[in-house]
Amino acid sequence: MKKLIHIALIILISVSFSCKKNVEETLVSEEVTEVKNDIEKVEPPNWWIGFKNTQFQLLVKHPNISEASPSINYQGVSIKEAHKADSPNYLFLDLNISESTKAGQFNIYFDFKDGKQLVQTYQLKDRERDASSFQGFDSSDAIYLITPDRFANGDTSNDIFLDTSSLNENGEKVSLLKEATINRKDDYGRHGGDIRGIIQHLDYIEEMGFTQIWSCPLLTNDMPESSYHGYAMTDFYQVDPRYGTLDAYKELSVKAREKSIGLIMDQVANHCGSGHWWMQDLPFKDWLNQQEHFENNKPLNNSNHRRTSNQDLYAAKRDKKEMAEGWFVSAMPDLNQRNPFLANYIIQNSIWWVETLNLTGIRQDTYPYSDKAFMSNWAGAIMKEYPSFSIVGEEWSTNPLLIAYWQDGQENKDGYQSNLSSTMDFAMQNKIVDALNEDEKWDTGLVKIYEGLANDFAYASPKDIMIFPDNHDMSRIFTQLKGDVPNTKMALSYLLTLPRIPQIYYGTEILMNDFAKPGDHGLIRTDFPGGWQGDTTNAFTGEGLSDAQKDMQLFLKKILNYRKSSDAIHDGETIHFAPFMGTYFLFRSIDGETVVHIINKNNEPITIDLKRYAEIGLNGKTLKNIITGETFIWQDEIVLSEKGSTLLTTKL
Repeated sequence: MKKLIHIALIILISVSFSCKKNVEETLVSEEVTEVKNDIEKVEPPNWWIGFKNTQFQLLVKHPNISEASPSINYQGVSIKEAHKADSPNYLFLDLNISESTKAGQFNIYFDFKDGKQLVQTYQLKDRERDASSFQGFDSSDAIYLITPDRFANGDTSNDIFLDTSSLNENGEKVSLLKEATINRKDDYGRHGGDIRGIIQHLDYIEEMGFTQIWSCPLLTNDMPESSYHGYAMTDFYQVDPRYGTLDAYKELSVKAREKSIGLIMDQVANHCGSGHWWMQDLPFKDWLNQQEHFENNKPLNNSNHRRTSNQDLYAAKRDKKEMAEGWFVSAMPDLNQRNPFLANYIIQNSIWWVETLNLTGIRQDTYPYSDKAFMSNWAGAIMKEYPSFSIVGEEWSTNPLLIAYWQDGQENKDGYQSNLSSTMDFAMQNKIVDALNEDEKWDTGLVKIYEGLANDFAYASPKDIMIFPDNHDMSRIFTQLKGDVPNTKMALSYLLTLPRIPQIYYGTEILMNDFAKPGDHGLIRTDFPGGWQGDTTNAFTGEGLSDAQKDMQLFLKKILNYRKSSDAIHDGETIHFAPFMGTYFLFRSIDGETVVHIINKNNEPITIDLKRYAEIGLNGKTLKNIITGETFIWQDEIVLSEKGSTLLTTKL
């Protein structure tokens, strides 16, 4: 009898356990239908299933949230660990996603000892594209760099923006950004260009021959002055309302892709703006470099900008510290990437934007100023998820050794590997300007680009380095070349035929300049004519442009559209010859296609003996002038009738 009772009890317990288990499985599989938003801030705002890294970390910001016990009831999602910060108003949650986890919404519960409970609904999404489809940029591309505030105003409704969080409970305005209203007369104020303006002119960008867009930052920048440039971000997850919305940013990506144009995002890992939301309540005591000085209102040290200390075998610890931990400028707090929670935050933010916008690449600002070990981890984490992606880092140096150091695959003596596919060729840019501005002598003039290109032996992959005539931080190339149109054409056509990834700054195609105040950033970033209602000149249509501007625009358009399908320029063998009689010859060849680029600095006609270039094997072949369409038979000599560049191809 006892045995029967015992068996019955076992059966009863088993049934009870089974029922309980089924209830629990039903509970954890339940889809959330009512969205709860009790928490002040949770970042990232969403995540995805299907990443190689199955863990991610949530930043949770709410008054005294550290006193709460968090929990999740969703199948396949678990809290691995909850970390308290130095501030009681933060929790960092390590979440684990199993391979069986399905996309959907779930609640995160925060239970306090007094019985209070806060609920935040979170979403895991399906990835829209496979990781292999995130193709980066390469030497087949031509990148158009845009300062969005100065390109085109496509949506006048966001010209005056009032943050509703700045209204008191009576609806009265209590604060308003100083630059909320556009003022095109102020070189350092907001001019009203926006995302819609870029979208509206994608046809122009495509027809010019560009295949990638790199826009200066479009994220919120609530700084009291000079916020138009975007590099002092005050929210890493929000599109600045004066530029538009996240939906508009997504639309830009989609519509650009429809025209076979990729989207590169400008990101900043080194610093934020002093108006960033976390500056009033920093999570940890070491969230920033020099944080103790900042919090105690003590004098702060700006960076010494001695970037060579990253590689210098003899660098003093003091110099290294001042370089890495000094603030870039006083309005840009220096982020401490050695803090593991900040490191996770930056890495996840980059991946979030790649996934959200279907990016083709990232341009990382002030690359050498951040902790170099972190930057390797940052790039490595991105490339692990997106093996065909591209990242270019800004190393503003005219020393090829420093440029080479940061590129992935470089055999550095200290063993450092950056995981960075590309870096920026300030060295060659400088050589091009010097070569065209200087008189021709043994050691000046065209020999500068000849010897500059000879430095390519130092690079792990020269064709993956980004070359440019100018950018948003330096004088326009037309200004650098002293208003000389033929020299400007030579500079642009040369860099577009180099084994490099070329980037052209908006307005270069119409000879925009900063002659009035050379080097002045506000003037460098001048409004693109035709981007605003009422502009009397319109560079998009050609209306009001001078003959010289139209000619330059057409000149670039022809080269850019030719190079789109030129395997020789994309991947061809490169051979150049030492300067001769004020001329310089560069050849790019592959599979029967040869492109010839000739620079001629002579003001008078000159005849060049082509037997000097016999090893290229062009004798008797017909070549076409890419600009004029005229044909030319390569035989004994060529007559160069005027100063300028000549571009020839064997593709007829």
